[in-house]
Amino acid sequence: MRSLSLALVLLSLAWNAAAADGPHPFDAHDLVMMDRVSDPHLSPDGNSAAFAVRETDYAANKGVTSIWALDLSHADAQPQKLAMGNSPRWSADGKYVYFLSSKSGSSQLWRVGAVMGATPEQVSDYPLDVNNYKLAPDGKRVLISMDVFVACADLACSKAKLDARAADKASGRVYDQLFIRHWNVWMDGRRSQLFAASFGADGKLTGEPTWLSHGLDADVPSKPEGDDSEYTWAPDGSTVYFDARDAGPKEPWSTDFDIYSVPADGSAKPTDLTSSNKAWDGSPLVSPDGKTLYYLAMKVPGFEADRFGIMARDIATGKTREVDPKWDHSAGGLQVSADGKTLYASSDDWGDRALFTIDAASGKVTRITEHGALAGYDLVGDKLLMGHQDFKHPTDLYLADASGKGTQQVTHFNADRLKDIQFGDFEFFTFKGWHGDKVQGYVMKPVGYVEGKKYPIAFIVHGGPQGAWTDDFHYRWNPETYAGQGFAVVAINFHGSTGYGQAFTDAISQHWGDRPLEDLQKGYAAALKRYSYLDADRACALGASYGGYMIYWMAGKWNKPWKCLVDHDGVFDNRIMYYATEELWFAEHENGGTQYEHPANFEKFNALDHVKDWRVPMLVIHSANDFRIPDDQGFSAFTALQRRGIPSQLLTFPDEFHWVTKPQNSVQWHDTVDAWIKKWTAPQNP
Repeated sequence: MRSLSLALVLLSLAWNAAAADGPHPFDAHDLVMMDRVSDPHLSPDGNSAAFAVRETDYAANKGVTSIWALDLSHADAQPQKLAMGNSPRWSADGKYVYFLSSKSGSSQLWRVGAVMGATPEQVSDYPLDVNNYKLAPDGKRVLISMDVFVACADLACSKAKLDARAADKASGRVYDQLFIRHWNVWMDGRRSQLFAASFGADGKLTGEPTWLSHGLDADVPSKPEGDDSEYTWAPDGSTVYFDARDAGPKEPWSTDFDIYSVPADGSAKPTDLTSSNKAWDGSPLVSPDGKTLYYLAMKVPGFEADRFGIMARDIATGKTREVDPKWDHSAGGLQVSADGKTLYASSDDWGDRALFTIDAASGKVTRITEHGALAGYDLVGDKLLMGHQDFKHPTDLYLADASGKGTQQVTHFNADRLKDIQFGDFEFFTFKGWHGDKVQGYVMKPVGYVEGKKYPIAFIVHGGPQGAWTDDFHYRWNPETYAGQGFAVVAINFHGSTGYGQAFTDAISQHWGDRPLEDLQKGYAAALKRYSYLDADRACALGASYGGYMIYWMAGKWNKPWKCLVDHDGVFDNRIMYYATEELWFAEHENGGTQYEHPANFEKFNALDHVKDWRVPMLVIHSANDFRIPDDQGFSAFTALQRRGIPSQLLTFPDEFHWVTKPQNSVQWHDTVDAWIKKWTAPQNP
């Protein structure tokens, strides 16, 4: 193991040296070193942009995020770094950019003048970390989310409990209900709760903030990845709206989020506005005139990938209607135009992540972006600021009018890096899959493609399973890394994928092993028939999460085409997965109920039951902090491979979770995977 690690380090150093010499194929080091532009926001007058940029400190093995601003009124203006931090938001008068920073030792709210050289100042000094925030329309107040013990009356009490726990020599924790852990963190008894605070004459927050979500046994916003899109102000600042799942001990098997309203001064308890819908209601947004509450709503309880429809609620009467009932897409990233007539939403759409406008009265939907993937956007007046990325370009910012026309690129963060990088070209194709439905996939040529030559294949299977391969610059499963290593890439958006209508997405539930497998088989055959440069005698299949499950399933049910397999954080045993995972609603919906009531459902497509048919060399990757699919799943699969005498390797990370995020770990991941698939697809191997 030590010699292998040394070899991989030397290989990485060789790649870095080659990259410095000039043009070279895209590789893992290029991937991790890209600046990541995100979270774009327009100033109130629309003439400036604020956004975040994550740079990589490779030596320190971490990303470092900072706040940037760009004057959009001058074509030759260059972005300016304002401060270290994240979550930039403009003040109501456009003079400051607020942000979160841990410079003082904890995450607090700061602000900085929107000019180069301005000195940042801390405006909050709470005893607890500020998780996220949203400024009031008039700029005089702010909503803040912090983790607190709900039995406490103030922030000091929560801080005292944390200090006492830290001082206690005993490290054990007692739980009396789920969640015990979630995604990649252990639960410590606190809830994210929503507070309102006021700015003083000096621009700072003082005193105890007003606790708005008090009395709810819920997280606002949701954990572990909720953000400020889950709560909002009314335009006049009198009322706050937020979504929350107040499910108590049923939380791990519930998706019943509701929309709540609460007076901004905390004078009354929150009121549940959507209690009649037992499915997911979220992302509240109030129209500019304050008369309509828009939000997103699912219809199927216990299903996290149901279609999000756009709902409109008359605030005065409570009468509610669906704005877009005929749009067979799941909406996200909801915003509304200044005149209230047009809604904006993002959605997957046939291999892209696109931005759409929806007429608020008629529900008419229009796609306003072209190829590639939307990566955040903001709307002010007649200006639209968008993050855009595709297979060959990490995110940069683009400015357009409110209809998406006249698009112009306004940032070029990775231009110097990209000019020396060679990428593979790709092409989407379609074929008839399960049930005769049209299914989409893509094939990517290797870098340096030569007409008439055949190339080994990396056949990659996406996770989710309700997700999709889209034309985006992915930082974990980027197909260009395989193209850069000389592989042709084949990817299929099988039944269960998003962007093809809700019925297509729904088709995978309780059918993990048959319908998607049929799509993968037919898609692979269609690609081989259509693209003569694919070498079917030198092919490896790779996948993560659900894609990892499919690799284990293919190992027993469809192993003949493959010289090797790569599994990352896959489900090996459906039975134990049900009892070991945390979000039980997912396992229950995907298998038609609980394991103890429907054991046959969990056995129907259980990869463990077909280990006797495994024969293909496999690399298994699993991380210790993956609580979604615990690492015993990967370790068990590796045990099966070793006991069967099948050539195999295990790569495990003690400091990663469902995703591998640290730069050097990411490079090691890619180095290990590339070495594995090259070994088994080399021409001399039979």
